[in-house]
Amino acid sequence: MDKNKISNLLVKQAFLAWQEGNSEKWLSFFTNDAQLLDDGSPRNFKKFSTEAIGTERFTSIDKVEDNGLSIYGKFHSDTWGDFKTFFKFHLNQAGKIYQLEIGQADY
Repeated sequence: MDKNKISNLLVKQAFLAWQEGNSEKWLSFFTNDAQLLDDGSPRNFKKFSTEAIGTERFTSIDKVEDNGLSIYGKFHSDTWGDFKTFFKFHLNQAGKIYQLEIGQADY
């Protein structure tokens, strides 16, 4: 998987922490009140981050958009199986991620 497709350094570091299953490192890139939208519906970000990390991961990066803030690719979940997904990161002025949008992708 070519992680160099991710041009935004902060997003790349967060993505690598996700892939490594390192929830402490993953959470360090986010604001304390970070929001998660899953297919447009709000979810508990911290619960998702601690329960899904290590059991869910990208298996490919198929495209990156929005100056490196949106990642699309094939994804594996030990619970839900294999599917295409996206992670869209939203950064604040201080360089922290304040919102993450995730969902199934159709491309």
